[in-house]
Amino acid sequence: MSNTRDQKRLYIEHLGCAKNQVDAEVMLNVLAGEGYTSVEDASDADLILVNTCGFIESARKESIDTFFALKNAYPEAKIILTGCLSQRYAKELSDELIEADAIFGNRDLQEIAQVVREVNRGKRVVLTPSYPHITDEVDKRSHLFNYPGSAYLKISEGCNHRCRYCAIPLIRGSLRSRPMDNILSEAATLITQGVKEINLIAQDLAAYGTDFGDNTSRFMELLKKMVALEGEFFIRLLYIHPDDFPPQLIDFVKENPKVLPYFDIPFQHAHKDVLRSMGRKGDSETYLSLIRSIRSRIPEATIRSTVMVGFTHESDETIASLISFLQEGEIDWVGSFVYSLEEGTPAYKDRTKKEYNSVMKKASKWQKMVEEVQQHITTTRLQSIVGTVQQVLIEELVDQEDLAIGRTAQQAPEVDGLTVIRGKNFIPGSLVECVITQVNGIDFEAEAVDKGTYR
Repeated sequence: MSNTRDQKRLYIEHLGCAKNQVDAEVMLNVLAGEGYTSVEDASDADLILVNTCGFIESARKESIDTFFALKNAYPEAKIILTGCLSQRYAKELSDELIEADAIFGNRDLQEIAQVVREVNRGKRVVLTPSYPHITDEVDKRSHLFNYPGSAYLKISEGCNHRCRYCAIPLIRGSLRSRPMDNILSEAATLITQGVKEINLIAQDLAAYGTDFGDNTSRFMELLKKMVALEGEFFIRLLYIHPDDFPPQLIDFVKENPKVLPYFDIPFQHAHKDVLRSMGRKGDSETYLSLIRSIRSRIPEATIRSTVMVGFTHESDETIASLISFLQEGEIDWVGSFVYSLEEGTPAYKDRTKKEYNSVMKKASKWQKMVEEVQQHITTTRLQSIVGTVQQVLIEELVDQEDLAIGRTAQQAPEVDGLTVIRGKNFIPGSLVECVITQVNGIDFEAEAVDKGTYR
């Protein structure tokens, strides 16, 4: 890459979820059309995009802190706030964050080109455009922020579930499923580019297509067409709402090796009172039944979930119920988080701020209890993999060591543990058969079965 001073150089700091990362990749492609070249270090950039997260308070704080860290370090660069925080709080950011050269939302990403043009003319821009018609949306990406061999593929935007605690509909709007042909075309392109792992993402994968007119999910139809694509690849399913889990999906995964037996199901809680206050239909026994169904038909399946503590009706009793659920369900991976009171959500008025703050004093204790229980469960589940042969997707090599870092089918990008492989001649983006030799914390250690060169 040329470092001449007349070249337009762009750095993107993408925060938050995988969907935000895809948005960053789309904006990068749009700005490549404006003559910008991506750089890996903000110090080399003329233009910096901070692609923010606005889901909960801690994410908002991280976004603002990141902006100021970059602004203070590189005062000569133009810095634009993009993403969810900008979409949700554009006016407030415009008034209070005068140091930002522009505030840009996350709906019509093609408009970032015009925003940058205006900024380069010395104007300060605040823009949160509406979504274009779904058939006019352009989601082309020419550069991925994943490690080699892996990519996220967004199949829909927004959500219709309306969980009472969730700000996603405020930020991303109602469900907008991408045209199926567009998804299949993008998947085929990724495969020809050497992507081995296609991570399907959405607020709820199973809701795909329910906005096409007859309220019927088209997710299974999409999956069937995806597995029929030519090439060496596998599909990972990230996020399926437990209350609308497609019962036929389990057997489909069992019968189709191109779909990893990895189920990301955010149960959020197990006590009926808390779930009802969340706007969810399930309960402990319903969710345990789903887990049993998966494990009975696919014993090697990996199940990931998230749980929330401190929501409306939370108490020592409901936390005990949640812990009992985790112990009985033996979920492989569980992320926990403390409820964040989000203005504009239906649950915002459930409690006064004083009542909320009082509960939050207990919430960190509850979260610690949940995490201690889950740590033992995860360690036990990981130990059951020791001695087995697993395919590992190589992500990167360790400098000056005969080691590489990768992931097995049990490990989704960024959220789960990693696999450290001993050996030489590994190629990032390749698949290597390895024997899992031991567990180290939440990571595997492994050795390659074949000591040769890998593709």
